[in-house]
Amino acid sequence: MTVAILLFFAILFVLMCILRMARIGALVAFLIAGIISGPYVLNLFQLSDTWTFLGELGILFLWFSLGLEINMGRLWDMRRTIFGFGAAQVLMVAVMMFPILAGITPWSMLGCIMVALLFAMSSTSEDIQLLTDRNQLNTNMGRQTFSILLFQDLLSIPLLAMLPVFAGKSFNLGATAIDVLVLSVALIVGVVVVGRFILNPLMRLVARLKSREAFILAIMLNIVIWAVVMDLIGLPVGLGAFLAGMLLSETIYQHQVNAEISPYAMLFMAFFFISLGMGLNLPFLGQHWYVVLAGVVGLVVIKFAAIFIVARVRHVPVPDAVMIALVLAQGGEFGLLMLQTMKSSGIDALPVAHQEILTAIIIVSIMLTPILLAIFEFLRRHGLVLSGYPLVSIDDRKHSVHPSVIICGFGRVGQIIAQMLEAKNIPYIAIDLDVNAVMLGRERGYNVVYGNTNSDAVLRDFGLAPRRTRAVVIALDNISTARSTIRTVRSIVPRVKIFARARNLADSRELQKLNVTQTLPETIESSFMLGSGVLAHLGVPAAKINDLLAAMRADNYSSVDGTIADRG
Repeated sequence: MTVAILLFFAILFVLMCILRMARIGALVAFLIAGIISGPYVLNLFQLSDTWTFLGELGILFLWFSLGLEINMGRLWDMRRTIFGFGAAQVLMVAVMMFPILAGITPWSMLGCIMVALLFAMSSTSEDIQLLTDRNQLNTNMGRQTFSILLFQDLLSIPLLAMLPVFAGKSFNLGATAIDVLVLSVALIVGVVVVGRFILNPLMRLVARLKSREAFILAIMLNIVIWAVVMDLIGLPVGLGAFLAGMLLSETIYQHQVNAEISPYAMLFMAFFFISLGMGLNLPFLGQHWYVVLAGVVGLVVIKFAAIFIVARVRHVPVPDAVMIALVLAQGGEFGLLMLQTMKSSGIDALPVAHQEILTAIIIVSIMLTPILLAIFEFLRRHGLVLSGYPLVSIDDRKHSVHPSVIICGFGRVGQIIAQMLEAKNIPYIAIDLDVNAVMLGRERGYNVVYGNTNSDAVLRDFGLAPRRTRAVVIALDNISTARSTIRTVRSIVPRVKIFARARNLADSRELQKLNVTQTLPETIESSFMLGSGVLAHLGVPAAKINDLLAAMRADNYSSVDGTIADRG
């Protein structure tokens, strides 16, 4: 067993490195590692109940991650693109797919509709990673691709709710459509109400504990509770995990939840894709390789054509339309999740053998997308296709967090600095772990959010980036936290100007060792201000007071180094 585990991690590490260099997402590495270590290749592991259980946990976390992206405010801001382009893309792909599936398969009408809709969905995690790696997320093409992916994630609510219908039970089109519509609207409204008025106060109580472990457990408990609730009312448990993500996306803790849960979510999602790879029946797929190949080619070609047509109808430029269609031309995690949910829930809408083939088609199409993009970029770079059409960046400030200044800590110092920045209309964002300060600041109109400034993911999520952030203010009262935050900031933007607050001279000198631009010991500076008032009252000229302060500040406050105590 020890040797098997060692071989498994070695395989996974090598695959991860190779695929990362090829700009291919991590989920493909997990899939291939599962296939290689499974019973049909090296036989390191069997698809036991343990792997199945871990895979089911992975399904919940994957649904949760999808739900966490569905924020009502974001949907409203981007509603025209999401519900225009996104809905048109899904509808066009499904309309083009349905007659082909109905003509070449023995499936029922419901089965054909379901598979057509599953094929219309793309891989959110891979596509976002591809766009990010290529610095194309902030282009017209990237923004519209992201909007389509958001609509697809949102569409998963009614599709999940319709799973029992796809199982082949009695079907009344009008009644079912109304039921699903009412359920979807009720769930969305419920998410907004519960998230803002119930979950926010509960998470506030947990946040007050200032315990990372309690915060993570609260997130996981939220996932499990909603999964159990959906199971009790006869709906798929994945819908519960999806709703748990949507609920937390409506709270002020969304970014911190994402940062804290990401490592665990990635771990369990890895188990899902590994178990998926182990479960692939390679001998069966080998016998039907031509069906899988034809399915992959048909899926990519049809989706590319459908999305390109919709993009051109919406007056998207030709090069952007080609890129959008190419990025979205694969299947996605949603299709894999639906097929696995059907299998685990005992829903037999499709024959098991056909589900194996569909799973293989989606997996191969996901693996094929980075390769197709690399070929397209090679041809474009060498002037063979669309060489005269560069991608155009857009002003994304309305939709994303692009602050000029990031304030870490929102105590009395952070609040005063925020007030000064607002007075001069300088965009900023303040981050603090004190939930009371965050709530009070938001009520007073400050742009303050809940988050851990030591977290690389949180700082990036709130806009810390090279050539974009002009300054970072460290207004934290804990020297250890301040040190850790400065190191995290430097790891992201090494050259940014950092202005730090220190409680006393000792803390100030310690922070200066971290190459901050300016650090001020507040106890000494407040003493200077008080002393200036006394001297002015006693008739000392202002010029002489300023000269005295300059002399006392010289050489890093060396003249006051001999004070008896410096305890603030």
